[in-house]
Amino acid sequence: MNDTTQGGSWWKRLSGGLKRTSSALGTAISDLVSKRKLDAEAIEDLESELIRSDLGPDFAARVVKVFGESRFEKGIAPDEVKAVLAGEIEKVLSAVAKPLEITARPFVILVAGVNGSGKTTTIGKLSAKFRAEGKSVMLVAGDTFRAAAIDQLKIWASRTGASVRASTPGADAASLAFESIAAARAESVDVVLVDTAGRLQNRTELMSELEKMLRVMRKVEPTAPHAVLLVLDATVGQNALSQVEIFGKMAGVTGLVMTKLDGTARGGILVAIADRFKLPVHFIGVGEGVDDLAPFTARDFARAVVGLE
Repeated sequence: MNDTTQGGSWWKRLSGGLKRTSSALGTAISDLVSKRKLDAEAIEDLESELIRSDLGPDFAARVVKVFGESRFEKGIAPDEVKAVLAGEIEKVLSAVAKPLEITARPFVILVAGVNGSGKTTTIGKLSAKFRAEGKSVMLVAGDTFRAAAIDQLKIWASRTGASVRASTPGADAASLAFESIAAARAESVDVVLVDTAGRLQNRTELMSELEKMLRVMRKVEPTAPHAVLLVLDATVGQNALSQVEIFGKMAGVTGLVMTKLDGTARGGILVAIADRFKLPVHFIGVGEGVDDLAPFTARDFARAVVGLE
């Protein structure tokens, strides 16, 4: 099977990256159905396995209802279970698999997330993607707390041919955002990617600073930011749900990017997030390379997460 957007090479990276998730889920399914019929007790065990795989209790309940109504009492092969499961996952994900559309100039993208989620790297990869499409890009080093984040963004700017605006460590991030957007307007820049300090969702003062950035941006460009992307680290599992909820309230998240899917057996969390919040998922990452961030496609993810070729 080939991915519709990137060809077979992306499918290989995606299915390889999700191997830890799919093998955990696949083993559980095989153990359940290869030794017995898919009776009421087995269906109940399947529900527990789906919840354990971070797919979410609501989704798990719907899936077992499908199996319960389908009368598989006479036995069913593991791949048949996986195919039904992939179909149900695809239904949930199709509603949120939406491309990020650039609808203004400059199109201002604020990138938020907790420490270590992969924000700055994601910005670098997005910069490379937009530059490859022929767009001019400005990177804004809004994480003024960490000198390393500023340096990292400068490296990405030189690597991708983007311009960069930065202040000294400790400077006011909101002022930097204001000046950068004004400059981007004057220079007719296509896309502005604004980094922000990694903040835990339970640190009120840091979340207030994020709100201040948003307010100040709107003084120079009333419609900015045009997108607020929340970068989520797949390895945190269930904790990602509270991140989406709190950042959604505080920053008005418009879309998600999920990273580090290659380092976890908890890739199913994306299904639970999509099912609960219905927020667009624009990109997923399955590695460190520039090409390892790709537009999200529901069918491919659904098949890869259950381990179907």
